[in-house]
Amino acid sequence: MNIFFYIAAVVALISTIMAISGKNAIHSLLYLILSLLAVSVIFYLLDAPFIAALEVIIYAGAIMVLFIFVTMMLNVGTESSKVNKLTNPRKWIVPSILSAILFMDFILALKNVPASTSAGQVVLPKQVGISLFSTYLLAVEIAAILLMAGVIGAYHLGSQKKKVTHRFLEKK
Repeated sequence: MNIFFYIAAVVALISTIMAISGKNAIHSLLYLILSLLAVSVIFYLLDAPFIAALEVIIYAGAIMVLFIFVTMMLNVGTESSKVNKLTNPRKWIVPSILSAILFMDFILALKNVPASTSAGQVVLPKQVGISLFSTYLLAVEIAAILLMAGVIGAYHLGSQKKKVTHRFLEKK
């Protein structure tokens, strides 16, 4: 296979291991986004540019950003971990190296991979959209309702309710 495939696969494996073994939820989600971007590079190298674009737009773009917002909204963690210590440059070394390797791999792959001349059938984005919103409309709507219910449920579980007492009932 192509050397670019193996480089993207190594980046995907390392970032997935970092996502699984991470102690900070936000950092783990960012490593997972890097892993999804590496998988999209792999899809592109396997002559599936449309799937690679969908991987970036849907998974790395929409769903992971939703997870990050929900995690930030829930404010998960102890009081000591809530203090943002991102000024330490050592914490940025591994993600920066992995991102740079993946970016260079993608740029070099764009230059060196010849145009595909596959005999397979081309599926246009218009056909995918028509299929999603005609044949699979019920499944798309159910998935949207489930995602919205999950966000609303996460908000209610994570919200801190203030105990309201009358001023005469407060202990002094």
